[in-house]
Amino acid sequence: MTDLPRFDRSVASSEVIQALSTVGCAIIERLVDADVVDNVLQEMQPYIDATPYGSEDFTGLQTKRTGALLARSRSSIDLVAHPLVLDITQQILHPYASTFQLHLTQIIAIDPGGQAQGLHRDQWCFNMFPFPPEMDVEVSTIWALDDFTEENGATRVIPNSLLDPPSAITDDHRALPATMPKGSIVLYTGRTIHGGGANRSQKVRRALNVDYILGWLRQEENQYLSCPPEVARELPEHVQKLAGYSMGAYALGYQDDIRDPFAVLNGREGGSSFGGLATPVPIVNG
Repeated sequence: MTDLPRFDRSVASSEVIQALSTVGCAIIERLVDADVVDNVLQEMQPYIDATPYGSEDFTGLQTKRTGALLARSRSSIDLVAHPLVLDITQQILHPYASTFQLHLTQIIAIDPGGQAQGLHRDQWCFNMFPFPPEMDVEVSTIWALDDFTEENGATRVIPNSLLDPPSAITDDHRALPATMPKGSIVLYTGRTIHGGGANRSQKVRRALNVDYILGWLRQEENQYLSCPPEVARELPEHVQKLAGYSMGAYALGYQDDIRDPFAVLNGREGGSSFGGLATPVPIVNG
């Protein structure tokens, strides 16, 4: 394989799901317009400027990772809750959970000279737990906030690595760069071996990393601190649920007297029984 599966914004969910289920990744070019990306960057730039570089090789000694997008950038909702991405995610994860949730939101800015990140699987964040080989617990995405080129550190992906042994992380020669224009997205699963590229250009390479997980797993970015109730209350209701202000399964996530956290957040009367509280995250167009 000389390139990763590549589609335009008119692609059907089923085509992307087929690529994710076989190759392990898919690129959708120009899924949003450049002005959507520019709005996110404008809102987030002060926070990016204030973010320190990573403290070790994996996070990047010349890489900044800036989170809390839902609280800091209202424009980011257009990416975090993009209806096509949520539809794909729901279909990939639905066999293993009644709902899914946001795992993390993070702008990744690799400065010139930043080294390539070690190849890895995102699902290893769960304490390296040995999930069944064909089980998908996570859908990860990287949005290109700048044009992604091999020179500026486009994310590297090993195609067809879903079932590879962990030792495959040493197979750098198999990794292909997810080159794509600004406003595009590369999707991959928690089982896909990948890593950030080295930035050999003279400009920063910026991306928005948004990941989604099963509703019964713990989030990597603690949304209840990154996006506390007083902030979440002002977000669209489907985004509140996506952030985790909802039941994660039959009896996961209730407050005090078995009340639905979504109802509590919005000052409504909640149910007092477990059954029926866990509902899929709604996918809202527009």
